[in-house]
Amino acid sequence: MPDPAPDAPQLYLMTPAGAQASTLGPQLSAVMDAFPVACLRIRAGAEEDELGRLADLAREIAHARDVAVVIDDHLVLAQRHGLDGVHLTDGARTVRYARKELGADAIVGTFCGTSRHDGMSAGEAGADYVSFGPIGASALYRGDPVDLDLFEWWSETIEVPVVAEGAITRALLEQVSPVSDFIAIGPEIWSADDPVAALAALWG
Repeated sequence: MPDPAPDAPQLYLMTPAGAQASTLGPQLSAVMDAFPVACLRIRAGAEEDELGRLADLAREIAHARDVAVVIDDHLVLAQRHGLDGVHLTDGARTVRYARKELGADAIVGTFCGTSRHDGMSAGEAGADYVSFGPIGASALYRGDPVDLDLFEWWSETIEVPVVAEGAITRALLEQVSPVSDFIAIGPEIWSADDPVAALAALWG
């Protein structure tokens, strides 16, 4: 696999929502062995006990490959299971609280939908990255797709790293890559029979 260009966005991998640790392990390992991943995000959607098992599995697989792990919203699980931080889903609202609870070294990222204002507020509150989306039309997200001009403006104006996520296609990936630091991929590949092949077709 060729090395990415110096300014190419990095892959930010999301687990399937509601994933079961017992079945995810081999697929997750295969994807992370085939592609360089910058960060692994554990998506919520399972019961807390299952999320705990998933956190332990993801930490073991990711840390063995020097990849950081964050989890959706669960500060306590992040601390209890030795994860690297959290991905908040409420914009700027709990960034300061999460930072206070987890400390200066933890990763605190947040999803800001299509809101430039929320993104700026999150950055000012100390977020390590801000995520905008969905990029394409998706029933998994509320509202219309984000205007891709937001990424161009952000990359020119704001220093906080930006993540593009939600219904990523190859065409949309080509559009948003020059103005994004990370591309979040998850639902786009996990429903396929072969997630590695699906990611290869998407990521190139």
